[in-house]
Amino acid sequence: MSGAYPEITLVRHGETEWSLSGRHTGRSDIPLTENGEAAASRLGPRLQGVTVAEVWSSPSQRARNTCRLAGFGERVVVKDDLAEWDYGAYEGIKTKEILANRPGWQLFRDGCPDGETTADVGARADRIIAAIRSVNAPILIFSSSHFLRVLAARWLGLPPEGGAHFVLDTTSVSVLGYEHDLTEPVIRRWNG
Repeated sequence: MSGAYPEITLVRHGETEWSLSGRHTGRSDIPLTENGEAAASRLGPRLQGVTVAEVWSSPSQRARNTCRLAGFGERVVVKDDLAEWDYGAYEGIKTKEILANRPGWQLFRDGCPDGETTADVGARADRIIAAIRSVNAPILIFSSSHFLRVLAARWLGLPPEGGAHFVLDTTSVSVLGYEHDLTEPVIRRWNG
């Protein structure tokens, strides 16, 4: 912790074949690539010195394996609410292909047919935030890009659509925390 208040460290999973190619990967359980495994292994030294009370992960193998390769697998608690956005009919499809059939589509505004709306993902993020605040201690979270972006928006009190303004690279590390007291949630670091 950099101060008197707990920090929440967010880690996006390592590279997968689909994240590399730009395909929407929600509930498909795609494994890490060799590069994704190597990058996840390098997270250990990057997270050295981070003291956490709990380690949480999305149920996806890409998040759980990133956690394990980073050295936190034995402590992990899987939380279903940390799952990536359910892309429904857009699962496995690239944004440019979606736009060819649905010009002007934006994930954070329009959601996905047969999948989750932005409000659905926001409700899951709100439940995770309530759980974080009930623990009131440092937590390390492994999940996926779009969910973590909505989580950051909701942490700040923004609508879930605000997640559109944050970008996360694979195996990036971000930190949520507080400024002056527990009523002032902030982003302390992003996409490092």
